[in-house]
Amino acid sequence: MKELEVSSRIIRSVYYSQEDGGLRICFKNGEERLFTGVTEEAATALVDAPSPGQHYIDYIRHQFKRVAY
Repeated sequence: MKELEVSSRIIRSVYYSQEDGGLRICFKNGEERLFTGVTEEAATALVDAPSPGQHYIDYIRHQFKRVAY
């Protein structure tokens, strides 16, 4: 997974894998979420959004399959 640079009040870091569409989001509160089937465009839109946290809520959280770990 490749780390994508993000500036957010609630997201610490974002990692994306082009090979399998894996998107790992690490939050500043210590929680982590892993999603599968995420397009490169969706990952880029997340980190480029004016508010990545709100973008996550609106466009990632319920649109892609979450993998529990």
